[in-house]
Amino acid sequence: MASKALQENNIPLENVRICYSPFSRATHTATVVASKLNLPFEGPQCKAMEDLRERYFGPSLEFKSHDKYTEIWAADEKDPFMQPEGGESVDDVASRLINAVANMELEFKGCAVLIVSHGDPLEILQTLLNAVKQHTASSSDDDLVSRLQAVKVPSILTQHRKFALLTGELRPAL
Repeated sequence: MASKALQENNIPLENVRICYSPFSRATHTATVVASKLNLPFEGPQCKAMEDLRERYFGPSLEFKSHDKYTEIWAADEKDPFMQPEGGESVDDVASRLINAVANMELEFKGCAVLIVSHGDPLEILQTLLNAVKQHTASSSDDDLVSRLQAVKVPSILTQHRKFALLTGELRPAL
């Protein structure tokens, strides 16, 4: 599927980079994607990035049932700056994702980047990128990182669940 999307957009494989969370599920997925694209996983086109890790929901929820996540997501809608019991807020995750994008922009300028991460981080990133697309006309002269910072506001961050992903879903972002 990724190969088809790259072909449809005339993106040569030498211009493709895969950035992924170092957590095992995402690393495994990135390995599979690299293999399907015939890219060497251990080569310079693939990079683990700590800032793409899963959202830390706090000690009371870490490695527990997903049943409690609906409570966190409801709280996220009320206040994206609230940290659930020592975990990361939506704003915390957005900040580290913007940092990841800044690093990608510096290191992989002119390349198409496939990001392999986890549910909440990808939803939050998609929310920010969608807001950037909607607000591009007013700030098209700014770099991507500045535009991401500009839309990292409560009214945008509270919408992240609107971009829920399916496991293994490939979705264009920008």
